[in-house]
Amino acid sequence: MIRDQETLQLLLDSVSRFVRDVLVPNENLVAETDEMPPAIVAQMRTLGLFGLSIPEQYGGLQLTMEEEVRVAFEIARASPAFRSLIGTNNGIGSQGIVIDGTEQQKQHYLPKLAAGDIIGAFALTEPGSGSDAASLRTSAVRDGDFYILNGSKRYITNAPEAGIFTVMARTDPAKRGAGAISAFIVEKDTPGLSLGKIDRKMGQRGAHTCDVHFDNCRVPAANLIGAKEGVGFKTAMKVLDKGRLHIAAVCVGAAERMLDDALRYAMERQQFGQPIVQFQLIQAMLADSKTEIYAARCMVIDCARMRDDGADVALEASCCKLFASEMCGRVADRSVQIHGGAGYIADYAAERFYRDVRLFRIYEGTSQIQQIVIARNMIRAAQK
Repeated sequence: MIRDQETLQLLLDSVSRFVRDVLVPNENLVAETDEMPPAIVAQMRTLGLFGLSIPEQYGGLQLTMEEEVRVAFEIARASPAFRSLIGTNNGIGSQGIVIDGTEQQKQHYLPKLAAGDIIGAFALTEPGSGSDAASLRTSAVRDGDFYILNGSKRYITNAPEAGIFTVMARTDPAKRGAGAISAFIVEKDTPGLSLGKIDRKMGQRGAHTCDVHFDNCRVPAANLIGAKEGVGFKTAMKVLDKGRLHIAAVCVGAAERMLDDALRYAMERQQFGQPIVQFQLIQAMLADSKTEIYAARCMVIDCARMRDDGADVALEASCCKLFASEMCGRVADRSVQIHGGAGYIADYAAERFYRDVRLFRIYEGTSQIQQIVIARNMIRAAQK
């Protein structure tokens, strides 16, 4: 869709208004009810937010990576639960099909994802394999024109709402490691697929996760992504490279919102006969936050441009995810500190964001996994 700066700015302005006029005023409602209002979901569909990164030929907007992260900066200024609903369709829920799917798979599923008619979910993590994703145990055994899936997945974002799941399963039981893993598209109504209870989480109420179980679940062989066994782990890593960059952009947007709230509070709150923003130690926390947000924003845009130019950004995407998520946590802590006692009270957004953003340092690769990815890439480059 985006072909020039003027058109991009129109989209960004539209998203910014939607965030300001619709999402932010409904943050408390979503947090209290743990539900996403259907009217808001309908507006997201109308704005095309479910198909930001899906190719135009399948009904999406086909944003470049740079354009996508700029949209993420805007939408992340509201409660992360809103972004989570559309995020899986634009990221891990659809990109396995976009990147490695067959043309038939793309034509069948991508238009529905782009329109928001179905929600996508990404089923990789298991009870016994999280960061060590290559050790997953869910199995897929060929049976004529079907595969029989058995196993369980854990903490699957949007699973309660999902229409399709991108499922990683082991197709070669005799082979260890990542080379035996394949990726499948599994529809929610497939016999043998069932969901666990919705998880009670620290934050991000309104964004749901739960376990997904496969008990002799018969999946058509035509739903093997790319029609090729043994490349599912590679597909997952490609998806996560993009996802990590997107989450880094979300961290920037959330941090900008928290800093704006903290600055406004500091300018209004009076102590010792003056606004607390006049105190240098408050100014130091504001300045440190602004500096780190600026650094993270520059990193994300630079990495997005590299990816748009066709570069392998596995290392840089991990750098962005590591720095931006840790930065966001520090800004959240300072925001609560600047608010003082009010920051510990649920009447202020600082308390909710403090809990919500804690997840950013864990999912789509913990900070420690990002450190390992970065270091190993450095070592391989030095050995060459």
